[in-house]
Amino acid sequence: MADRRDDRSLGELFAELARETSTLVRQELRLAVSETGEKVSEVGKKVATSLSAGAAMLHAAFLAIVAAIILGLIDLGLDWWLSALIVGLVLAVVGYVLIKRAIAAVKEADIMPHAAIGTLKEDQEWVKEQIS
Repeated sequence: MADRRDDRSLGELFAELARETSTLVRQELRLAVSETGEKVSEVGKKVATSLSAGAAMLHAAFLAIVAAIILGLIDLGLDWWLSALIVGLVLAVVGYVLIKRAIAAVKEADIMPHAAIGTLKEDQEWVKEQIS
């Protein structure tokens, strides 16, 4: 096979280099897409639970606050609406904390395709070596 390469013209060598480089770049891009997809999926699973729980808590808080206002206007008795208002505020705080935790998890997530970036740098060095 070494003899075959020696017999090829410079144009043939560059054509082969271009084909191999093109194939390599396509494979690296596939790897980057795959790696990014896996990381996004992983983050999504972690965040989905907190977001769902936070949204449910905020919805319950809204309903409790609405109930407190209605009971307060109808009855004007402090016991019922004040109780409902306190529960609503507590649920709102819990929901807020859960949603903030989910947002922090998304911000902390590292979804960069580091493996693909590393191999692309290696490939760049390989191409430079092949040209020189």
